[in-house]
Amino acid sequence: MTDTWVALEAGADPVKRRGALCRAYESYATAGRVEHPVRSVVAASWRRSARAHVSPEGTARVELSDDELAGYRDAHPLSRVMPLFRELMGAYAMDGEHLMAVCDVHGRLLWVEGHRATRLLAGRMNFVPGARWSEAVTGTNAPGTAIAVDRPVQIFAAEHFQRPVHPWTCAAAPVHDPFSGRLLGAVDITGGDRLAHPHSLAFVGAVARAAESQLALLAPAPDADAVRLTALGRDEALLVAAGRKLRLSPRHSEILTLLARRPEGITGDELLIELYEDESVTPVTLRAELSRLRGLLGPGLLRSRPYRLAAPVESDHETVTRRLASGAVTAAMSAYAGPLLPASRAPTVVRLRRRLADQLRAALIARGDPGLLADWAYSPWGEDDLPVWRALASVLPGQQRPAALARVRELDAWQRR
Repeated sequence: MTDTWVALEAGADPVKRRGALCRAYESYATAGRVEHPVRSVVAASWRRSARAHVSPEGTARVELSDDELAGYRDAHPLSRVMPLFRELMGAYAMDGEHLMAVCDVHGRLLWVEGHRATRLLAGRMNFVPGARWSEAVTGTNAPGTAIAVDRPVQIFAAEHFQRPVHPWTCAAAPVHDPFSGRLLGAVDITGGDRLAHPHSLAFVGAVARAAESQLALLAPAPDADAVRLTALGRDEALLVAAGRKLRLSPRHSEILTLLARRPEGITGDELLIELYEDESVTPVTLRAELSRLRGLLGPGLLRSRPYRLAAPVESDHETVTRRLASGAVTAAMSAYAGPLLPASRAPTVVRLRRRLADQLRAALIARGDPGLLADWAYSPWGEDDLPVWRALASVLPGQQRPAALARVRELDAWQRR
């Protein structure tokens, strides 16, 4: 197989592959061994699913009621491209007896449309609007895994982690905000063996790219003077300025993050202290970094004496802070794409990262909303967060509580070592 993201190469026998995958799945389930023909992307996903304590016999859980779902998806950015999804995928899904699904960044299905008989069958495993199909909750599946690895992926038969999903084939691709690059969710095509073909993965990837292009066209014209900084959940920040999109180096990401919070400016000595752990770093080193950054940004944006940006900066971490301050916890969580520059060790960045995470965590625990707590607990940054897991276990309904309590006991035991 030439493409590890494709489940079944053209010309392969799906019946034989299905049998081989069933045997490999049982080998992994009983002995923890990954055997041929399991692809590396699937093996890595199985391991993540196992670490998240996904039950192989379980099914997805519905988290959003009809009333909650209606309001949530109407306000979701992907609602603006649903007409495009229906135009490109609707007839394909109906004619092939498939389903088209769209989920948010947390793996919650917002829309599931297509052939009626297929919808009824999929409903038996809770492949329905409002259900969470994130990899950390439901195990290996195309929409959840596409979000986890942030690229298009196809999942066939027993490649799914949960046994009730083994009869199905799905292909999904992530959809991003065209300006900030923020992951918005994924678009998926789900059905039977006829989808186990490279064309279905290429198709859903093309649909995702078309949606991103449509979102760019539908967005209001950007302010020519606006500067936007995206630094949550990424080590290399994205800067949009003067109509250009720049991916910054880790050090330049730190500098821009610090300058953005000090519109009045900062001296070189202050910036040196905020930026470097090593006190032996000289002002000459900092000036060299700033000179390279000025060359990258172009004339006029970075000023000196004191160092400051010539235009106001709209940063994603400040957006989360403002929403928390106004009590808009759900909106704050939707804007939180992860820790601020997670690999940075710059002293002030570390303090900002911890403060923002602590404020958002405290707000989620105080709110006590199961969906919001689950969004945090099942995220890469929240999987070991004992206080959040305790809060989640205390508010989940009875049938969903045992798995969360098991995770609480595991984390508690680990922290006592």
